[in-house]
Amino acid sequence: MALKKTQLLDIQSVTGIATVGIFTVGVTQTAGGVGVASTSYIKNIIMHNTGLGTARVSMYVNPNLTPGPALAVTANRFLRIDLAPNETTFFESTYPIVMTNNDTLSVEVNAPDVGGTGIGSAVNFIVNGDTDV
Repeated sequence: MALKKTQLLDIQSVTGIATVGIFTVGVTQTAGGVGVASTSYIKNIIMHNTGLGTARVSMYVNPNLTPGPALAVTANRFLRIDLAPNETTFFESTYPIVMTNNDTLSVEVNAPDVGGTGIGSAVNFIVNGDTDV
């Protein structure tokens, strides 16, 4: 198999309050028609809050989640951040996050402690990395 350096997903917009599985290895079609991802390596994730209030954004890697509901399991969370309106942030791991068959990247958009309700918040996600297809 060939390793493709690519944007793993087209821009994914998640409206709060919600938990959504945005990428599942072995199920999700990658951006640009590259194919269905097998082993994938997430290098970075760009997040932008297009909403009017602050939104709390959490990200999870759920291992071997045979296609089913998105999960927000605290033990699988690797990022939790409050994004102000019109704010963009960037997450990059020092080593790529390796995902194999049925591992799922889930995102949660929720209310922050202060500055917003989370309701109606819209956060855009761009996931970049490499994949074997």
